[in-house]
Amino acid sequence: MSRDPVTDAPRLASRVWTVPNLLSMLRLLGVPLFVWAIVTERDGIALATLMASGVTDYLDGKIARSFGLSSTLGASLDPIADRLYIFTTVLGLAYRGIIPWWLVALLVGRDLVLSLALLAVRDKAHRGLPVHFVGKAATFNLLYAFPLLLMADGTGWVADVARPVGWAFTWWGVGLYLLSGAVYLRDLAALGAAGEGRTRAA
Repeated sequence: MSRDPVTDAPRLASRVWTVPNLLSMLRLLGVPLFVWAIVTERDGIALATLMASGVTDYLDGKIARSFGLSSTLGASLDPIADRLYIFTTVLGLAYRGIIPWWLVALLVGRDLVLSLALLAVRDKAHRGLPVHFVGKAATFNLLYAFPLLLMADGTGWVADVARPVGWAFTWWGVGLYLLSGAVYLRDLAALGAAGEGRTRAA
């Protein structure tokens, strides 16, 4: 794979119809299904959709890396799907009273701050930011936490087991999510400073 001469990052191909991209598209199609299921308390469908999202999230990245199928579209679709699932899931769980609304504000606020920061340096970050491991780890924890929290919204031994495990994944995920936000803000600040330095040099 060729590399960008400016950033030294791998150049992404312009392919569209690849297996990883199709998996990401499938994940996106599951978002409205999940919203309908969780609002109408069809928890079986909601759980199945979340689990399928987690599996396809793992598979699209694994296949793209293993077979050299990374693409510009895939680099955009994957984080969009992640953000949409996190956003709709926390709203749905808060609507059902499973998680507190302040937790929603914390997660959504992180993404809002990052979006505003990205807008501030949009001319210098037109290719976006590289995905950090800590960001993927945060998403992994949250996407595993949410089905467990949904399973915990009930009685019986399954709910009793799912509750502490689900909240453990939640707090790890929230912590890593905020940490990844700080990492991205650092990268954006460095990108902005580098851009200003090149402008002055010119």
